[in-house]
Amino acid sequence: MDDSSMVGLLGRVTGTVGPGLVGEVIVRIRGGAEHFLAYPSSSKDRMEPGTVVTVIDYLPPRTVYVTRAYDS
Repeated sequence: MDDSSMVGLLGRVTGTVGPGLVGEVIVRIRGGAEHFLAYPSSSKDRMEPGTVVTVIDYLPPRTVYVTRAYDS
């Protein structure tokens, strides 16, 4: 998988993502769903489990940077 294929995908937070935390998200990819370690795109963002996010950067093999997909 190349880096650009992950960017723009939607996922859901399964472990809190926030400053000083290594969170977790699940993303639908390759015909299934996979878990990735996740960091917020902004150092001030905190996202609780259940939040829908967009992948804005991918660091192989299992790390993504995310932002909220929808404003709350």
